[in-house]
Order: sequence, then C-alpha cells, then structure tokens
Amino acid sequence: MKKSPLFTLFLIVFFDLVGFGIVIPILPYYAQSYGASAWTLGWLMASYSLMQFLFAPVWGKISDHIGRRPVLLISIFGSCISMLVLGFAPSLTWLFIGRFFAGICGANISTAFAYITDVTTEENRTKGMGVIGAGFGLGFIFGPAVGGVLSRFGYAAPMFAGSGLALINLFFAYFKLHEPGLSTEIRASHRNKRFDWKLNRKILADPRTRFATLTFLLVTLAVAQMEMSFAIFLKAKFNYTAESAGILLALSGLIMAGMQGGLIGKLSKKWGEINLIRYGSLLCAIALIGFAHAPTIALIVCSLFLLGVGHGALHPSLSSLASKGAQKDLRGATLGVFQSGSSLARIIGPPVAGFLYDHAGQEWPFYCGAVILGGCFLMTLSAIKA
Repeated sequence: MKKSPLFTLFLIVFFDLVGFGIVIPILPYYAQSYGASAWTLGWLMASYSLMQFLFAPVWGKISDHIGRRPVLLISIFGSCISMLVLGFAPSLTWLFIGRFFAGICGANISTAFAYITDVTTEENRTKGMGVIGAGFGLGFIFGPAVGGVLSRFGYAAPMFAGSGLALINLFFAYFKLHEPGLSTEIRASHRNKRFDWKLNRKILADPRTRFATLTFLLVTLAVAQMEMSFAIFLKAKFNYTAESAGILLALSGLIMAGMQGGLIGKLSKKWGEINLIRYGSLLCAIALIGFAHAPTIALIVCSLFLLGVGHGALHPSLSSLASKGAQKDLRGATLGVFQSGSSLARIIGPPVAGFLYDHAGQEWPFYCGAVILGGCFLMTLSAIKA
C-alpha cells in the first residue's frame, strides 16, 4: 500500500473536519443572535446534512468521469467560500445559504472514501479506511475546541479561521494529492452507489447488516438531538458561552477517540459486538437523562464522559457487525448503506429536537434521545448473534 497518498488524504480529511467542527459550538449562538428559535436552528443544522446526503452521489459520479483529485480540489475551494459566507452573513437567511453550500461541498467525503478504494487492495483496505476514520475523529476533537476559543473574538471569527484553514488545505491538496490514474470504468466500480435500490435490498437481506444499520440510524438520531440542543441548553441553564460549549464537546470527542483507539479491540474480543452495542446504548441513554437533570456543570461533565464511552463502543461495534454480514465483494457497498442510515438520522434529528425544545421543554430532546437509545438496548436482547 502506498503510504504517501493515504497520509496526504488523512491530512486533507483532518483539516476538512477541523473546519467543519469549528462551526458546531458556534452555530447555535450565531443563529440565536439573529433571532432563531430552536426549531429554526434544527433546520439550519439539518440543511448541511441534507445537502451532503443528496450531493454525495453527485460528486461521486462526477469523480468517476473527471477523477477524484479535481472533485476534492473543487469541493475544498467551495468549503472555503461557504465559511466566508457564514462569516459575513448579515442575516439568518445568509446563514442558511452558507450551510446549504457547505453541505454540498462537505459531500466530498464519499469521494475520499472512493479514493481510498482506488489506491488500496482488498487486503489492506480496512487500514486505508481507518485513515479516514482517524481524520474524522481528530477533526471532531480539535474543531469544536478551536471554534470555542476563537468565539471570544465574535461569532464570525471562527468562520474566517475555517475559511483560511480550507484555503491552506486547498494549496496542500493541489501540490500533494495525486490522481490514482484509473479508468472511468474502474473508478465507477469502486464507488458506493447510494440509490441503487436493488443492491441495497441485497445488502440488507443479511440480518446482521440490517440490525446494525437500523441501530446505527437510531443511535445517530438520538445523538443528533443532543448535539442540536447541547449549546443552547448550556446557555439557557448555566449561561455558558460558545467557548465553554466547544471545550466540553472536544472533551467528549477525546474520550470517544480514546475508547475507539485503545480499548475497543480488547473489549470486543472479550464481550462481543452485541454486548458492546447493548451496554453502549444503555450508557448513552443514562448520559442523556443526566444532561436533562443536571443541577451543576459537574454532572454535565460526568454525562459527557458516559456519552463518550458509550458512543465510542457503539460506532466501531456496529460497523464491525455490519461488515460481518457483508458478502466479500460487497463490503464497501455495505458500509456505504450503513453510513447512509446515519446520514438520514442527521437530517431528521435536529428539527425534531428543535420542535421538542420549543414546544415541550428544554429537557425533552434529551428525553427523546434516551427513549430511542432505550429501544436500541431492548432490540439487542433479541438480536441475532454475530
């Protein structure tokens, strides 16, 4: 396996996700400064995921014809522009425009996955996919922390920093990222085709893959509601700033990364995927109830710890279970279907959380998430064993 293109792609994805993570703790405060309700904020957050879901196949198809490198360069440049739009946004409408455009450009992750398939063999592809996973994880740790710290200079400052980071990423990718040089037909065969319904039915015919995909959708639906509500909940209950929210989210990401990087392999061998999914769901449910009832910030931190441990156990266990149910020649497509469930949940979850926050109370997005996770726990009691 060629290490240089993988390391280059790792850095590209890392910088891309840092830029994305910068926005997470800032956007709720930024939107509220323009009078947004929680319901409106939910749609603002969902708009990114919606565009990402719709345009991932579009970018993928374009990359089959013109190559992966041009698509990645174009989308990174677009991310730079979208962050500038957010930074200069004079109204809530312009925040929506910026997030729609950011989601279109953020759909380049599917092209990054296809690039990995282009430059790896079947035997070392898992390691290659791990490069993308590492870029994701580290980006989600550093991004919120950087965004939170920069927010002390105003809500636009992190957006401009994200734009500058995307520009640096663009120059780096231009000089360091090389096209694999495959034919259009081979590139097309390496890409996951999200809307191939016949193939999707074939993939989901295996009960392990079906269970893992459904559970991942539900887990993401619950966590997305927490992510949408977290910053405005901290502001309403504890008068916390975007800086504090960003640091707390980075802490949760650090715990989750530690779980996935150091413990999950040993725990999986000892307990198996189903047990890790079962108790990971339970820990996350307890964490969300803890958020809803936290009288002090200390309990918020404890709940974040439980969430990081539980979510850190869930994602790799569900991915592993899904891949065990996949046919050898459909493993890439299976993981694509698996990830699509999460993408759908990130479109649905934030508006649901916003509606509950506005009409039922600020604790209800957490309650709703806890109920969903409790359902996941119950599902594991009768789940098929891997």
